Amino acid sequence: MVCVAGITELILTSDGTVEFMTSKLAARCGASWSRLTAFLSIAALALVAAAVVVRGGGDDGNPAQDYEGSVSCKGCHEGFYDLWAPSHHGLAMQPFTPEFAQNEIGPLTDEIAIGDAYFGVEFRDGIGWVRERGTDGVKEYRIEHAMGGKNVYFFLTELERGRLQVLPLAYDVRRQEWYNTTASAVRHEADLDDEAIDWRDPELTFNTSCYTCHVSQLSTNYDLETDTYNTVWLEPGINCETCHGPGGEHVRACNEESCPEGTAIISNKDFTPQQISDLCAPCHAKMWPITQTFMPGDRYFDHYDLAAFEHPDFYPDGRDLGENFTYTLWLTSPCLASGELDCLDCHTSSGRYLFTGSQANDACLPCHAERVGNAPAHTHHAADSPGNECVACHMPTTEFARIRRSDHSMRPPTPSATTAFGSPNACNLCHDDEDAAWADRWVRQWHTTDHQAPILRRAQLVDDARKRQWGRLPEMLEYLESERRDAIFAAALIRLLEDSGDERLWPVLVRLLQNDPAPIVRGSAATSLGAYLTPEASAALLAATRDDYRVVRIRAAESLAAYPQELVPAAERRGLELAFDELLAALRSRPDDYFTHYGLGNLHLGRGELPQALAAFETALRLRPDFVPTLVNMAMTQAQLGETDAAEVTLRDALEIEPTNAAAHFNLGLLLLERGDARQAEEHLRAALETAPRFPAAAFNLCVLLAEDRLDEAIEWCRRAAELQPGDPRHAYTLAFYQNLGGDAPGAVRTLRGLIDRHPAYGDAFVLLGTVYEEMADTVAAIAAYSQALESGVLAEPDRRVIEARLLALQGR
Repeated sequence: MVCVAGITELILTSDGTVEFMTSKLAARCGASWSRLTAFLSIAALALVAAAVVVRGGGDDGNPAQDYEGSVSCKGCHEGFYDLWAPSHHGLAMQPFTPEFAQNEIGPLTDEIAIGDAYFGVEFRDGIGWVRERGTDGVKEYRIEHAMGGKNVYFFLTELERGRLQVLPLAYDVRRQEWYNTTASAVRHEADLDDEAIDWRDPELTFNTSCYTCHVSQLSTNYDLETDTYNTVWLEPGINCETCHGPGGEHVRACNEESCPEGTAIISNKDFTPQQISDLCAPCHAKMWPITQTFMPGDRYFDHYDLAAFEHPDFYPDGRDLGENFTYTLWLTSPCLASGELDCLDCHTSSGRYLFTGSQANDACLPCHAERVGNAPAHTHHAADSPGNECVACHMPTTEFARIRRSDHSMRPPTPSATTAFGSPNACNLCHDDEDAAWADRWVRQWHTTDHQAPILRRAQLVDDARKRQWGRLPEMLEYLESERRDAIFAAALIRLLEDSGDERLWPVLVRLLQNDPAPIVRGSAATSLGAYLTPEASAALLAATRDDYRVVRIRAAESLAAYPQELVPAAERRGLELAFDELLAALRSRPDDYFTHYGLGNLHLGRGELPQALAAFETALRLRPDFVPTLVNMAMTQAQLGETDAAEVTLRDALEIEPTNAAAHFNLGLLLLERGDARQAEEHLRAALETAPRFPAAAFNLCVLLAEDRLDEAIEWCRRAAELQPGDPRHAYTLAFYQNLGGDAPGAVRTLRGLIDRHPAYGDAFVLLGTVYEEMADTVAAIAAYSQALESGVLAEPDRRVIEARLLALQGR
């Protein structure tokens, strides 16, 4: 989300004078903590306050609970234990031993260049070492642990203050070769500003980012004061108690023959399909945690939020681009929607496939027996060919960062989407010597029903919203409330549409928050409504603080952070207080994560608690000094505290780190403008627009700045702002004002007529329209404009009085 609020903003008043307006900095300027979370090896997008999300979560594992470890299960469940122990779940992490080195990996013969250094691997006396040879000499890092194994192995070394860090070299199991860990995770797309991060980056610190999906019952034992870990875990890998809960009492009370009532562990035999899916989701989702207390049987959205197709790791049609960990696409699957199927219908609890080889299609038998019974008639591929397997077309496998993953949306091939958006399709993944048009002809010849059309339509809506192109806004809003809407696509649109600022959006979001059955949709609506705290929106948000799902309650509390407490009805105060406590607990649940301190700072900033905000931002910077959004919002806090010199220094520090950061340029430009340095202000506003040409607030402020002596250019910048953000009536109003000032009265009339059609309650537009007509000596048109305003019945009382007085004056009364 583009940071549109600033330290100050220029505004044009109704009498044509220019004033500075100090920003309250609500959710539209990064106050949404959840939107600034990090994902392994992906750099945050400079303009986006919701760039990327953490993969991780689960239970921070409290060994003080009654856990026994998987070996305690073996006596009664030896068969299960023997299947689990060598599985990818059981070996999700393992110590690096001589046996592992001999059996699992090969040597590295030539060093790998990364930046200015060269890295190699050595094995001495059964110990593995990664060697770094750089300009300051040679350093060695002992390999302590290995993670993964299905596709690749990542390796951990211990650095200062107890940090377990992912090493810069990883091992490709299928290709039997070493490679650069972070370079493999770069998305090579022309429209993505993406580059490999340094291997020492906090996003590659195991204690912070990776731990809960590779070891069991872990405690980070992090000390914020010293920024030190003393991390321990019960055992490596994903053990029995991760999915069945603490087993101590069960182990002590039970034997092979009997188990006293009340001492059983959590069994998933009676779980619903949704509970099974939610059980697997914490380690198979691109998400961010809001608690550290998930237990088997719990609901996913009481403990986590989820990335949807607003995220650049997805193509607009929802196919995987970067790494996404399955759950988002699984939630779009008709298999899950049926209410009959879950992960364990196709996988064992240890992660293996239940159906392979000649039985691969049996996975689909419960619902598609007729097609499975005569698969070639449906697949149009020979019975003994790979193309005759259901998964070949409905779960195509793609690769990112050397990790192969299958598409869990179960959608049929859509080669038309390849043509439109560049996303992969099953046909061309096999027939890579042909193009998407060839595949599309075959798909349409074989299937007379155009199954691609609805996929293309909703993908186009997402693509337009990503590009801030709002020509299809009515269609987007219609889709959000359609009975056939998909919750993941709807959540993505809601998160993207907030940038439109269009007045037509907010009533739709209120209804979605009140009525939509999906917590991800209600939560997304709650977040976006923080930018529009009308009485109707505020009432819906206050009601949402009592929602059945924690993620919705937290998002509602977040959006109400800046809401005046004196306006909260007495009956709603307790719900808001409890939801706010949940929000604070979420922000404090990961004290080693700089993003949570950044989010806490935004929360305090939104509530006007400036000293607390500054302290939180300072903590975030201590943990991650190079995170530019923290510096930008810290500067805004300093400015509101009256520390404008410090704010300028902070913004210049941000630009030293990221010279093209549009938010930093924008805010520095406004700060300098307020100080009277119009020349430098103009330079920074132009720099913001050079990086982000679709930045409406920068275009608008540049328009007002230039209007005094370069009116023609100013008009073009205002025109751009109005086109980019038609939902903000100030942009079109200012454009019309300057058009009229420049002698283009007919152009001003056209602009104002369009503005009134979009914002019939915007009284200033009627006042200016009547004024323009009066200056044109068209009294009849002026009277008609004022009369139209009064007859609309939607004007605010102050606007109605002004227009009524003007009308009476014209009528000579």
